[in-house]
Amino acid sequence: MAKLTSLIKPYIYITIGLFIFAFGWTAFLIPSEIVGGGISGLGSLIYFSTGFPVGYTTFLVNIVLVIIAMRILGARFGINTIYGIVLSSLFFVVLQELIKQPLVKDEFMAALIGGGLSGVGVGIAFSHGGNAGGTDIIALIINKYRNISPGRVFLYIDMVVIASSWFIFQSVEKIVYGYVSMAVASYSVDAILNGSRQSFQIMIYSRFSKIIAERISTEVERGVTCLKGYGWYSKKDVDVVMVIARKQDKEKILAISKETDDEAFISVAKVMGVFGQNFDDIKL
Repeated sequence: MAKLTSLIKPYIYITIGLFIFAFGWTAFLIPSEIVGGGISGLGSLIYFSTGFPVGYTTFLVNIVLVIIAMRILGARFGINTIYGIVLSSLFFVVLQELIKQPLVKDEFMAALIGGGLSGVGVGIAFSHGGNAGGTDIIALIINKYRNISPGRVFLYIDMVVIASSWFIFQSVEKIVYGYVSMAVASYSVDAILNGSRQSFQIMIYSRFSKIIAERISTEVERGVTCLKGYGWYSKKDVDVVMVIARKQDKEKILAISKETDDEAFISVAKVMGVFGQNFDDIKL
């Protein structure tokens, strides 16, 4: 039962995230005629030009991108990507039929709220292993030939898509609102991802350092480094356990330390980035 729950739980969060993402677009951006970035922005441009629903456009474009990417990258797309593409497209189709007017009349507020919701939704989906395809697939293709970060790829694509709204509305204000929604969405995604992927450097000074290190290694399954130190005040050698861990592992490690040695001296510090060995990859 526990294994089934752990298997289903990420898909629940991915579903919620993609719903919030689609709701931000269909309830605020699209009804206010604001073009955001990415494939959804491209779908909005087509919708404003032809009336063709955004959900169908995103689905068709994503299918083409998946086929191209599979030829270039091989079968690197798991069930999460296909699930995200189908579900996000479905949410767009259904919600766009249900919501015909923006929930707020002020366009600037619509850009802020719509961008924020779409960013939060994408962040939730990303943090649980999901995505809606689109620019993520394009970033993977470009990354095969150029060592460029996905964030930079997203920025370039979004700027071009939003600027293209000029040919439909001939409005500088619409372009500005589009860039506002892009900036808010980007900030929201980063805030969610940084929160879920926040890493900590934990230093544990204890006479039972070997026991603590073994428990962390076996119970939390995190790598541990044991350092040799010297207490200048006590004039004694001291063993130090150093661990780099994700946010979700921090409390377990602190609990193990307290259970093993309630007199242990512990310091916890946030780290800006951790690269390699089951953490993040460096992207320039």
